[in-house]
Amino acid sequence: MDSSTTAGLWDRLTGIQTPPALWLVAATGLAALAVVVWRPLWLPARNAITIAHEGGHGLVARLSGRELAGIRLHSDTSGVTVSRGKPTGVGMVLTAAAGYTAPSLLGLGGAALLSAHRITVLLWAATALLVLLLVRIRNAYGLLTVFLAGGTFVLVSWLASAEVQAVFAYAVVWFLLLGGVRPVFELQAKRRGGGAPDSDADQLGRLTHLHPVVWLLFFHTVSLCALVGGGRWLLGL
Repeated sequence: MDSSTTAGLWDRLTGIQTPPALWLVAATGLAALAVVVWRPLWLPARNAITIAHEGGHGLVARLSGRELAGIRLHSDTSGVTVSRGKPTGVGMVLTAAAGYTAPSLLGLGGAALLSAHRITVLLWAATALLVLLLVRIRNAYGLLTVFLAGGTFVLVSWLASAEVQAVFAYAVVWFLLLGGVRPVFELQAKRRGGGAPDSDADQLGRLTHLHPVVWLLFFHTVSLCALVGGGRWLLGL
């Protein structure tokens, strides 16, 4: 790769892109809301939230000094992240807390980039994170879903027009912000019915000696605050 090509790629990455019209930003948000609310669309789309959820576990496990053994994603939209290290302590607490908060925090970070008109940075950063996740996947279904997600970002980043890239980026961020809210309510409903005894909230309860409801409230707070803050950034408020 010659210097002119490298300079062109750097300019493309660091440059500022034109955001879509406000009505289009709102339309992508409404479309993402429809996917999250309508169950027939939510069930397959939830795989993207699971990717972010398990990726959050994995990333924080590595950052906290734990050994990441592998990640599995399943067709029922569940997932498992296995890390090795001390079974208690701050690192384990942070790792367990990262799952339900990851989609919302990723969405908030994406909203910050879009509010700064850094659409290309967002698309390339998401691609890089998916590539890092891909090498940690340990089952065929997980490899397929992450590969397809990463491939979609690559195709949009390199082949789509600037307008399509912008709409795609806003749709993804809206979906992370809105899609990060529903799983917490789903977990709350499962626990009310006596299910999910080994959920992240219950594991955190055992690790911290706080009632799992405290952690559910924490997940709700993070997801709802991220939605409000990220939504304001996306809408330019």
